[in-house]
Amino acid sequence: MNYGKKKASQKQKKITSKKSMQGKRVGVRLFKALILCVLVLGVVGMVGAGVFAKKILDNTPEVSPEDVKPKEFTTFVYADDGATEIERFVASGSNRVYKPIDQIPKDLQHAFVAIEDERFYKHNGIDLQGIARAAIVGITSGNFSEGASTLTQQLIKNNVFPNFTKEKTFYDRLERKLQEQFIALEIEKQMSKDEILESYLNTINLGQNSLGCQAAAKRYFGKDVSELTLSECAVIAGITQNPTEYNPITNPESNKKRREKVLRNMLDQKYIDQAAYDEAIADDVYARIQTVNSATTDNSPYSYFVDALSDQVITDLETQLGYTETQAYNAVYSGGLSIISTQNLSMQQICDEEMNNDANYPGLKEYGLDCAITVRRADGTVENYSSGHIKQYVKNAYGKEQGLLYSSEEEARAMVEEWKSTIAQEGDTYDEVINVTPQPQASVTVIDQATGQIKAMVGGRGVKSTSLGLNRAYKGSPRQPGSCFKILASYAPALDSCGKGLATIIKDEPYTLKNGQQLRNANGRFTGNRTIREAITWSINTCAVKLSDEITQEVGMEYCENLGISTLVKEKNINGQIFSDLTQTLALGGLTDGVYNYEMCAAFAAIANGGVYNTPTLYTKILDHDGNVLLEGTGESRQALKASTAYLLTSAMEDVVNSGTGTACRIPNMPVAGKTGTTTSNIDLWFCGYTPYYTCAVWGGYDDNKECGYDTNFRFRLWQSIMSRIHAGLEPKDFTIPSTIKQESVCALTGMLATSKCPTKTELFATDSPTNKACTGHAGYSYNHPTETDEDTDSDTDDEDTTLTDPNTGDATTPPTDPNPTPPTEPQPEPEPEPQPEPQPGA
Repeated sequence: MNYGKKKASQKQKKITSKKSMQGKRVGVRLFKALILCVLVLGVVGMVGAGVFAKKILDNTPEVSPEDVKPKEFTTFVYADDGATEIERFVASGSNRVYKPIDQIPKDLQHAFVAIEDERFYKHNGIDLQGIARAAIVGITSGNFSEGASTLTQQLIKNNVFPNFTKEKTFYDRLERKLQEQFIALEIEKQMSKDEILESYLNTINLGQNSLGCQAAAKRYFGKDVSELTLSECAVIAGITQNPTEYNPITNPESNKKRREKVLRNMLDQKYIDQAAYDEAIADDVYARIQTVNSATTDNSPYSYFVDALSDQVITDLETQLGYTETQAYNAVYSGGLSIISTQNLSMQQICDEEMNNDANYPGLKEYGLDCAITVRRADGTVENYSSGHIKQYVKNAYGKEQGLLYSSEEEARAMVEEWKSTIAQEGDTYDEVINVTPQPQASVTVIDQATGQIKAMVGGRGVKSTSLGLNRAYKGSPRQPGSCFKILASYAPALDSCGKGLATIIKDEPYTLKNGQQLRNANGRFTGNRTIREAITWSINTCAVKLSDEITQEVGMEYCENLGISTLVKEKNINGQIFSDLTQTLALGGLTDGVYNYEMCAAFAAIANGGVYNTPTLYTKILDHDGNVLLEGTGESRQALKASTAYLLTSAMEDVVNSGTGTACRIPNMPVAGKTGTTTSNIDLWFCGYTPYYTCAVWGGYDDNKECGYDTNFRFRLWQSIMSRIHAGLEPKDFTIPSTIKQESVCALTGMLATSKCPTKTELFATDSPTNKACTGHAGYSYNHPTETDEDTDSDTDDEDTTLTDPNTGDATTPPTDPNPTPPTEPQPEPEPEPQPEPQPGA
C-alpha cells in the first residue's frame, strides 16, 4: 500500500503521540504482570505441591521387606507319621502355600514379567516409561484404564494397602498412589529383584480361592508349581489382571486369549523362542484343567478328630503362649502352621468302619432330627426356630414324646415341611440347616496309654455334614458314665490311700441313702459279704456306695479330677435348685452334667499306664510358617495313682472281662481289663477297657435320651470289633506287674491274712500300702460262695421290680441295679444292664 507524505506524517504522529505511547506502556506492564503472576503461581503451586507431597509422605507407613511379604497361609495337618497329609485348615483369603523363587519355574517368572511389568528388571520401582505410555494411550483414546503399576507397586498394594477400596475419594486415591510409589522406591533399595518377585508370586490372587502360584498350580493342574509347563505357566499368568474374567475353569475362552497374549509378549521380549511358542500355543491345556477340576472339587467337612484337634491347638496357643482368641484362630486357619497330629490312619479307618457298620446295631434303626431354621418375613422381620419347636408340635399334634425320632430320613424331613406349613406366611424365605442322623448314636476314643496320644476318635454314626458340629467323643456331649465311675470315684481312692485291698470285705445288703432312698441291687436281692475284687467284677452298687461313704465323696472327687475328669460340679444352681456331685450318686456315675468320652478314656488309660496320667493330646508338634517349633504336644504327665493301685485295679477289671459283666469284650490272644457302665433305663451305655497296648472308651445311646430297650450290647460289639482289628498282628503280652505287688494267702471269709484255721484263697496285695492284718476269727462271717441258684437267668431287667418312692418328693425313682454276682455259664453272655439313679440335688 502506498502512502503519501501527508499520510506517512500522520501515521508517525499517531505512533509517537503521547496517548499511543501511554497505551504501549500499559500493555507492556500488563504483560509483565501476567508473566509475574504465572511465575508466582508456578512457585506457589510448586511450594503447595511440595507441602502437599510432604504431608502425604509424612503419613506414609514405615515399611520393611518383612511387611511386603504375604502373611496368610494354609495350615497343614499330618498323621502321626509326620508325612501323610490328612487335612488343611484354610480360612477365606489364606489358601496359600509359600514357595521360594528357586522352586518356581523361570517360565512362570518370565510370564508374569512379560504380561505385567516388562521393564521389571530395569526400573527402580517406578516405571516412568510405562506411566508416559499409559498417559498417551489415555489422551488419544479417552480410556485411562491401562495401568502403569510395576510388580513392586502391586506387591505393596496387596500387602501394605490390602483394604483400600475404589470407593475412596480422589484425594485418598492420590495419597495412596504417591505413598505406594514412594514405598516402591524404598523397597527396591532393600530387596533384590528375585526377592520382590518371590513375594509377588506367593501373594497374588489367582482365582478359585487360590493365593500364590503354588495354590494355583495345585488347583488348576493338580501338580507342584515346579512341574508346570510353559503353556500352563501362561494360563496362570493370564489370570492375574482379572481372576473372575480370566478364570480358566469358568471362562476358558477368555483365559485362552489372555494366555496367547502372555506367550506373544514372552516371544517378543525374547524369553522364549519360536519353537517353544508354537508348542505352547498348540497345547490343549484346558482339557487337563477341567479333568483336574472334576477330580479335586471337595467341600467335605472336617473329621471328628480334626474338629477336636483344631479346638485343642487353639486352646493351647491361648493358654501356653498367651495368644488372644482371635490370634489363636488366625494362627490355625491362616498362619501356615504345620501340625503333626497323633492320629493313626489305620486305627482311624478301623474306628470309622466299625462305627458305621450296621451289623453292630442289629434291630430297629431310627433317625434323629436336628435342625435350625431362620424365617425372614416379607416385612423384614426375622424369626428363629430349632428342633424343640418341632418336638413340641409333634407332642401337641400326635401325642408323641419322642418328636425327633423317625423310621426313615424321608419321614424326618417330611415332618420338617409339615411343621413349616403351620408357620408359613406369604413372602417367607428360609435359611435352614437340617441334620438327620442314625440312632442310637455312639462315640469312641482310642488312646496310647504310654503317651496319652489319641490315636483315633469318632464322634458319631452316619455321614458328617458340618465341620465343628456336635462331637460326642470330645467336648460336645457330656453323658452319665454309670458304673464305669465306680472305679474312679470309689475303688481307686480306697485302694490307693484309704488302706483297702482287693480282699477287703464289704457287705452287699440293703442300704439307705441320705435322701431316704433305698439302694437295692437287681430284683431286690443281696448276696452278703463280698470282696472288693468281686464287687468290681460284678459291679455291685451297694458295695461301691458304702465304700464311697467310708472314704468320703470329697476324696472320691479329688481322685476323679486328678484323673482328668473336668466336668464335675461342686455346686451349681439349676432353676433355683443347688446341685452338686458331692453326693452318694458320685460313685454310681449319677452326675449333674456327665462326662466326656475322651476324658473317660484318658482316666482309664492312666490305670493302664501304671497310674501315670497323661493329658490326652491330639498333636505331637506344631511348627510355625518358618519351621520353628511353637508347641510340643507332650501334655502334662503326673502320677495319679500308685503303680500298685493301678495293677490291683487292672487285675480286678481283667475279671470283669474274663468272668464278669464284660465278657463280650474279650479279644483273641490279648489280655483285656475294663469296666461296663449302664445308666437308668439303659439311656447311657459304656465300656471303658484297655490292653497292654491301647485304651478304648465306647459310649452308646440316643441323642434325645430315649431308652435303648431293644439292644444294650452294641457298645460291646463296637469295642470288641474295633480293638480286635487294632490288635491283629500285635505280639501278645501281659500287663506289667510292678515290684510293689505280692501274692498272699487270705481267709476266704474275712479277707484278712489266712491262719491255719481259715478257708483260704490267694489274693494280690500292695507292699507300699498298710499290710493286711491276720484273721482273728470268723464270728459274724458266713461263707457265701456263688452258686447256680444265685444267678438270675433273666437277661432283661424289669425296671418296675426296682422302682421305689422317694420319701422326700413322693416321686417314683429307680435305684441302681446290678448284674448277677455268679459267673456266667456261657463263654460270652450278654450281661444285664446296671441302671443308676439320677443325680440328686444337694449342697
